Amino acid sequence: MRRHATVSATAGQAADGVRSLADRFGIEPGMVVMEMGYDEDVDTDLRDALTDRCGELVDEDTDEVVDAVLVWHRDGDGDLFELLVDALGPLADNGVVWLLTPKAGRDGHVEPSEVAESAQTAGLQQTSTINAGRDWSGARLVLRRGSKSKK
Repeated sequence: MRRHATVSATAGQAADGVRSLADRFGIEPGMVVMEMGYDEDVDTDLRDALTDRCGELVDEDTDEVVDAVLVWHRDGDGDLFELLVDALGPLADNGVVWLLTPKAGRDGHVEPSEVAESAQTAGLQQTSTINAGRDWSGARLVLRRGSKSKK
């Protein structure tokens, strides 16, 4: 019996068509993933799946260029636009921001219109949404062409 069958896919599971959480997020071994907005309510199965795939998540004080940013955001956490701008700082030009918000009906739910407006203002565009766990939805955000200034 496998205790964590829903957390990470083995090669056999992948061959059977079962996609792990890390697969749905496009996280590959060796990627650097930064996490912002961690609190006690985050989805631990998701975090475990991502760390199993890429290793430890780095925090927002990192000096590394990151391939992906995992942003946990709840209504009342502060300005979403500012948080997304902060997420862009260390993000590689072809990187992705995963904005995780509580699902509708859950405490801290963020309206999709706020996500769309904040992302657009920050120079990001939403490409998809996923079910990121029992209580969380994920919005995949990427840089719009020409949005990030070259350093």
